[in-house]
Amino acid sequence: MVGPITSTTQTQPVAPSTASSAKPQSKPQPAPGNSKDTVQISSAARAALEEAKETRAETAKEARNGDRQAQKLLAREDAAAKAAK
Repeated sequence: MVGPITSTTQTQPVAPSTASSAKPQSKPQPAPGNSKDTVQISSAARAALEEAKETRAETAKEARNGDRQAQKLLAREDAAAKAAK
C-alpha cells in the first residue's frame, strides 16, 4: 500500500565560486619573430594549388591539347556565364 509523504527536504541553490572566475586565463604569447613552424605540402596539394592559380588562357591551352579536366572546367564556366546573362 502507498502512504502519503509526510516530510520533504529542499535544497538551496549554491552560487558558483567567483574565486576562480575572477582571474582571466591568459595563454602565453610567443614573441614575434621567434616562431618557426614548418609545413609539409603533399604533391597532390601542390598540383591542386597550381590548378587553382591557373589563368583562363592556360586552361584553354590545356583544353586544346586534350586535357579533359580543362575541357570540363571551360564548359562549366561557359554555362555559368550564359546563365548569368
